[in-house]
Parts: sequence; C-alpha cells; structure tokens
Amino acid sequence: MNYRYTRRYAGQLQAVIFDWAGTVVDFGSFAPTQVLLDAFGGFGVDIDMAEARVPMGLAKWDHIRALGDMPQIAARWHAKYGRGMSNGDVDAVYEAFMPLQVARVGQYSQLIPGALDAIAALRAQGIKIGSCSGYPRVVMDALLPIALDRGYAPDCTIATDDLAAGGRPGPWMALENVIRLGISDVAACVKVDDTVPGIAEGLAAGMWTVGLSASGNEVGLSYEEWAALSPPEQAARRAPAEAKLDAAGAHFVIDSIADLPAVIAEIDARLARGERP
Repeated sequence: MNYRYTRRYAGQLQAVIFDWAGTVVDFGSFAPTQVLLDAFGGFGVDIDMAEARVPMGLAKWDHIRALGDMPQIAARWHAKYGRGMSNGDVDAVYEAFMPLQVARVGQYSQLIPGALDAIAALRAQGIKIGSCSGYPRVVMDALLPIALDRGYAPDCTIATDDLAAGGRPGPWMALENVIRLGISDVAACVKVDDTVPGIAEGLAAGMWTVGLSASGNEVGLSYEEWAALSPPEQAARRAPAEAKLDAAGAHFVIDSIADLPAVIAEIDARLARGERP
C-alpha cells in the first residue's frame, strides 16, 4: 500500500523565534565579541574584533574552539605556548570568558530601536514570541531580567546548553521552541537571526528565515555609528552582510527587527498561497 502525505499548512504564522544579540538586543552584537577579546587577552593572545566575529552564532565553547582553529590565531597561540590550542585550553578560555560575559552582558544589551514596537505588532496578531541564543543558560539567566526591565519578555527562551543535542547550526533550539510554544507546524514559524549559523538553524528546522544585516554581527557597528553613516556609506556596509545572509539561504534579509512587520505580512500571504519555507 502506498501512502503519500500531501497536506500543506496554509494558515497564518503562529510564532517568531528570535536570536538575542544583534537581533533584539545589542545593536552590532558587541557583548560576546568584546568579552572574547578580553578572555583571549587574559591568556596573552590577542585577537581582533573582525576575527572574533567570524564564528558568531555558535555556542560559546564552539566559538572559542573555532577561533583557536583559525590559522592566524593558532599561530599566535603556538608562538605563546609552543603548541596548538587543545580542547583543555578551550576549556580554560571558556572558564575565563563565562564570568566576564555574565557580569557584562547587560552593559551591551540595550534593546535595538524598533524592537518593542515590532514585537507588539506580532503579539497583536496572536503570534507567539520564542527565542534562542548561542549564550549558555547562566548568561541567559543574567540577561532575562535585564531584558524584562527594558520591556522584552519572550514566551520561551532556550539557551545553547539547555539541550543534550547541542546548539547551532542544528535545529534543536528552534524545534524546542516549537514544542514549548505548542506550534502545530514548523512552516508556521519564522526564525530571525543576524548570523549564518542562526539562519542554518532555522532552515534545518523547516522554518521561514529572516536575516538581519545592519543591526547584527556582519556589519558590526553600534546604532550610533550606523546612524551616523551617509546612505551610500550604509549601502556599502550593508551589501556584504546581505550577500552573506542571502548565500546562507535566508528567505528575507532586512536591516533590523524594526523592518520585520512588513516581512511577516509577506510570509502570511505566501502561506495563504500554499507556499512553504
């Protein structure tokens, strides 16, 4: 007997699952990057901001491991210690990184302009708000009350070490949001992120994906620095970020969360036509 499942979800969106730094808070994604510079510096190995941004979106242990594997950083580590960076060294840098990140995450985590209005517009449509992060639970436990005090309280938050399966670029954190929020179909979800691993996470979970160029890791400027640029200067900084997120497979790429409501309307229209992510 042959059986073919043909039902297509054609309802409205039910959930938007947001990343944190560079997406809803921390325009330019400085909290993780600046602390990584300081953590490596504590071991006598300097890295720069551009290097720290390359593996952004991964769980922080994996992020440190990826930095240690970059040829130029590996060479500096070898010059300092006479050997490559071992997993034990990664553990040591991670252990130095964590208390710094917990202590300073609030310093960098102001809400991105337009975030509260965009989220309010989603809630007015009955859309649930999920979230997940490359931050571990101990950092999220420090960040959540700060975000609440600033007006942001997602319905679900999954940290990168909450699940045995792991974090990005796998689909597990996004899918855990689906479970906890009680969403009936992954096609009714949108994953919003400023990094390539975050877009990969949403695609692996079968969701619509929206990449954020200007507010995130790829442009890497503060809001004040971004706003001070002329339109041609903004276009020049935006273009490579858009290209990278587009190449990662994002269904849409926009500047920031402030531009999201129009995209949500377009996705709803595409779902009504029977389209899937």
